[in-house]
Amino acid sequence: MSVTVVVGLQWGDEGKGKIVDFLSDNVDVVARYQGGANAGHTVVVNGEEIILHLIPTGILHPCVTCLIGHGVVVDPEELLAEIDLLQKRRISPEGRLWISDRAHLVLPHHKLLDAARERGDGSGCIGTTGRGIGPAYEDKISRRGIRIGDFDNIKLFEDKLVRNIREKNLLLDRIYGIPGLEEEEVLLSYVEYARKLKPYLADTTILLNKAIEEGEEILLEGAQGTLLDVDMGTYPYVTSSNPTSGGACVGLGLAPSRINRVVGVVKAYTTRVGNGPFPTEVRDELGDKLREMGHEYGATTGRPRRCGWFDGILTRHSVLINGVTGLALTKLDVLDQLETIKVCTAYQVNGKNLDYFPGDPNILDSCHPQYVDFEGWRHDTTGVRAFPDLPVQARRYVSFLEDLLGVKINILSLGSDRKKTILID
Repeated sequence: MSVTVVVGLQWGDEGKGKIVDFLSDNVDVVARYQGGANAGHTVVVNGEEIILHLIPTGILHPCVTCLIGHGVVVDPEELLAEIDLLQKRRISPEGRLWISDRAHLVLPHHKLLDAARERGDGSGCIGTTGRGIGPAYEDKISRRGIRIGDFDNIKLFEDKLVRNIREKNLLLDRIYGIPGLEEEEVLLSYVEYARKLKPYLADTTILLNKAIEEGEEILLEGAQGTLLDVDMGTYPYVTSSNPTSGGACVGLGLAPSRINRVVGVVKAYTTRVGNGPFPTEVRDELGDKLREMGHEYGATTGRPRRCGWFDGILTRHSVLINGVTGLALTKLDVLDQLETIKVCTAYQVNGKNLDYFPGDPNILDSCHPQYVDFEGWRHDTTGVRAFPDLPVQARRYVSFLEDLLGVKINILSLGSDRKKTILID
């Protein structure tokens, strides 16, 4: 029996979906522990691209049970659309997908508030997806949230929903000048959502811990990446939950002693979506070239990602706080055509080198990356299926990253398809 956490080590979009899908072939349970429909995991199976926002990617394997933990905020409309998407592809989630009855709901007023705040903040906006995730977590923490388990008592659910709508309508009208929601319209929609989702509700904490006791193989997945963690990321340009490995325990009701391995997923270069500091960002035509070669557009919003060189300082920070035991390096093939490849090994601030990741975003924004240059391999690697068959320059690059981070790279991804993966160890 083993419990493995898969966590992103950058600003998200590292390719966690593919890695979870790849590892799901040998597990019994895949559980999602935080985030909401503001993140997308893209998986390519036999040339077909499938994007999931809430349902774990393990659902694509017919013998895997999937859990959505209470650390996730659930948009029922989005979840039902994903269930419908799977059923159209003849993938049945019934009896294999379970949603925690403690998970909080994303409601229509959360989305309105999210969008209104982004519009009102001007140059200080964070760059959210507008999916209502932050406001949903706000209600959860302020103890005003509505949990999906409230669907079991429709009268109680309706009372809570009406109170929430009336409160948020005042806020929308008087602060943001936006028309409020129609109570009856929202109620009718959510009563129907309740009817459709009730068969999927369960105490996922019990299910997960029982599976561990029975010796099953467990895989835990989060959304976003470490540098978007609300505590350890580039605050305030972060998400509203904890994508780090510690978030898996809180978001699933799991003791830390249960976790055996932490697989850190890291891209062979660096990207981020939205605003916030990004020391190794490449702002010229090379950055545009990286974006096009790597198809760096958000799976949820389609927004173009900012692109830059591999940041060793940032990634060492993520390795440390997640307790990473092994790495999965993705998108190495995107670098195939570059003559020179750079890796940041230190920051320089006011003429002094900084070898740690600062918590102050203002300091981070003034950091000048110090690079080591590597000769590119100028060779198509997408057909390579064994590490020794990679060009020597590519192998040197991978070995340097291992030494820099102090962790072995066990998985190497050379394309979006499942088959384009090298298992090194």
